[in-house]
Amino acid sequence: MERRLFLQAAGGFALSASAAPSGRALRGIFPIAQTPFTAAGALDLPTLVKQLEFIHKGGVHGFVWPQLASEWSTLSEAERREGAEALTAAGKKLKPAIVIGVQGLNAGTAVRYAQHAAKIGADAVIALPPPGKPSDAEVLGYYKQVGAATELPLFVQAVGNMSVDLLLRMWKEVPTLRLIKDEAGEPLMRMGRLRANSRDELQVFTGGHGRTMIDEMYRGSAGTMPASSFADLYAVAWDQWQAGRKNEALDAFSKALLFITEVQVYGIPSLKYILELRGVFPNHAIRGDSAAVGSILASKGVLDEKGKEVLAQLVRFAKPYFRA
Repeated sequence: MERRLFLQAAGGFALSASAAPSGRALRGIFPIAQTPFTAAGALDLPTLVKQLEFIHKGGVHGFVWPQLASEWSTLSEAERREGAEALTAAGKKLKPAIVIGVQGLNAGTAVRYAQHAAKIGADAVIALPPPGKPSDAEVLGYYKQVGAATELPLFVQAVGNMSVDLLLRMWKEVPTLRLIKDEAGEPLMRMGRLRANSRDELQVFTGGHGRTMIDEMYRGSAGTMPASSFADLYAVAWDQWQAGRKNEALDAFSKALLFITEVQVYGIPSLKYILELRGVFPNHAIRGDSAAVGSILASKGVLDEKGKEVLAQLVRFAKPYFRA
């Protein structure tokens, strides 16, 4: 806490929870990007950048890569570095804030990724906790090391049994920790405590495909991190809500809900297939076993031909409402 106050007083590092050092806002719709692969299974860097450009055209506020929906655990360190470099280079000319995922199997690896992200000009970093079932003390120690590695704003992706009390303790002891993507427990029930007990300095984002986004905005959320496939629909809803046009926001979000119900069944393959249908991805290839990867974000798993037909119909229906 003392270092946080010192940095605020010194003025050398902007600790505003709502902005990156670059001045880009850290609020709104920050989709977790999907990772494109070539037919041969290699990381497709041009298509990864094309996805960022697609997000920019859709008026979306941020871009996050690589996290769970990005199949981050299948990527090599070289691929993660190359992808981050390509995105930050392209992002300098675009509006979305670039948030780089830096989690690793241990704190030392995560620190290397965080330092690399700062070096190449990322706007912020985000990290999942260490794998397995770490104790609260181990989680705190991990994030202290990641947070000390750079002065970039740090998002914590809260999962598993990370309690509100633990997150508040982390916020007090890690000066750069200013933002939470809360997927541990029910975020609607936790958001008020996180905001009130941090004097609103801790900004709360959510995940879960943003399925309760309207309720979240009523409660003062800082944003949500859905998938990138139809992020422009979320962005319309967010922008209309912030402008006080709540009925228009509800109308826009109703279109997103059509997709949310489907991708919760089919997972990552369906997210990529929507990007393929929208002309962003050349294919919807994933790494590893389709059912295993698909089930990361799905209750059922494999995307079949009937599922593809439904998604194609939804894309045709929603086309007038898309921005990109």
